[in-house]
Amino acid sequence: MIKAGIIGATGYAGAELVRLLYGHKEVEIVWYGSRSYVDQKFADVYHNMFQLVDDKCLDDNIEELAKQVDVIFTATPQGYLASVLTEEILSNTKVIDLSADFRIKDVAVYEKWYGIEHKSPQFIKEAVYGLCEINRDKVKGARLIANPGCYTTCSILTAYPLVKEGYIDPSTLIVDAKSGTSGAGRGAKVANLFCEVNENMKAYGVATHRHTPEIEEQLGYAAGQEIVINFTPHLVPMNRGILATEYASLKQITYPDGHMDYPSEEMLRAAYEKYYKDEKFVRVLDKGVCPETKWVEGSNFVDVNFVVDERTHRVIMMGALDNIVKGAAGQAVQNMNLLFGFKESEGLELVPMFP
Repeated sequence: MIKAGIIGATGYAGAELVRLLYGHKEVEIVWYGSRSYVDQKFADVYHNMFQLVDDKCLDDNIEELAKQVDVIFTATPQGYLASVLTEEILSNTKVIDLSADFRIKDVAVYEKWYGIEHKSPQFIKEAVYGLCEINRDKVKGARLIANPGCYTTCSILTAYPLVKEGYIDPSTLIVDAKSGTSGAGRGAKVANLFCEVNENMKAYGVATHRHTPEIEEQLGYAAGQEIVINFTPHLVPMNRGILATEYASLKQITYPDGHMDYPSEEMLRAAYEKYYKDEKFVRVLDKGVCPETKWVEGSNFVDVNFVVDERTHRVIMMGALDNIVKGAAGQAVQNMNLLFGFKESEGLELVPMFP
């Protein structure tokens, strides 16, 4: 058994970590960190854990926590971990950060999009971007994991095979994504009140959403070049889920007989199978089946598929995931499993909930 601590345990992502780790046979949670609920029982905050978790919430003393546990999960706002992380902490324990503090390698880009000064840029270089399906080998030897964002996980995995194989022009990529309200966190905000969200759908962060540079950076690695995309998120009246619909122009390729043409539907499908056929948590759907958030809810799965528009020589790529599981806590547990040599799916054998 390894010991785990969670800072930010009473946010949505932190509470989901508690739920997942409770069912993990290799982990014991010994620290439920929550600045807002110190000395209150965790189960009084989240009554679904009544008679399951008896512990009280502790503070966010990460220096002390690092001496007691094998891994720390920080489900905290941007800027927290960067402001407190030290070499001593990383020497004592491994850290999986669910914020954006160490996802972006260019400090200037991070500071521009997030509007805050990065307090510990010396650790950015060693931080591993924890998208397991792409960086699995790097994750295994890391001390510091930058757990990807929910929009970014969905957006990247949906387009990755076609970007990697050079079948699309990444500079033409447009990502249109929708998220449930849990993606905005548990804090009280007028825009997230029931009467504001219910029976409504809206775009936000248009041309300014801070997940944009994260998507660009990671798909840029796949493309082997810097890319610029359009990313537009939307808020929809549901609790969980992200659906990304992505559009890009196909690139002409040279066929074996020497003629130039656009890649066929079969070639595109072969690309998805190449990268995902052995991935437990990425499901490439059958031809003609579009991903739906209801078929991944409560699970660590990402469902992806695509349609070729032969009339416009574009491809429409689609992906769906649960923003709190694969988009946050589930991915963090998947990273932890890789770090400690556990079965990668341990604690994540979750059948999607329906209805």
